[in-house]
Amino acid sequence: MAYEQLQLQNQLCFRLYTASRLITQAYEPYLMPLGLTYTQYLVLLVLWETDDLPVNDIGKRLMLGINTVSPLIRRMESSGLLSRRDSTTDKRQQIVFLTEKGKQMREKCASIPQCMISDMDDCGVESNELTSVIPPLDNIIEALNKRVIINLKKRKSK
Repeated sequence: MAYEQLQLQNQLCFRLYTASRLITQAYEPYLMPLGLTYTQYLVLLVLWETDDLPVNDIGKRLMLGINTVSPLIRRMESSGLLSRRDSTTDKRQQIVFLTEKGKQMREKCASIPQCMISDMDDCGVESNELTSVIPPLDNIIEALNKRVIINLKKRKSK
């Protein structure tokens, strides 16, 4: 039996994992001076689009579990970027909203996407290459998300 499919160089998952890790590291020089981690930056991106969201909705948007999102939100609240309040319609839910500091952080982060594009361009990756990879990645994410949901349902039914 051939085991070529088990070689690391033939693994899509390894390429995606490596790209994700390197992208996170590439953001660090822009986020660290602002006191942000990459994941905190993602939470801010979600709240800048739509403020006043339940914790669960933030997790869904970022495809993160509640066990990851809740401590993240607490740390961001401690640093004054956001705050939480109980939902008026469902006392079990907490609504997350930006503080003034969180709103002001938007201006400080406004140049980061263009800086990242410039950094990639400096490394020989043109912006059209970056945008052309988005649709296939979206397809992969959607397909994998469906597969994960199917697998979870199978596990629960056992």
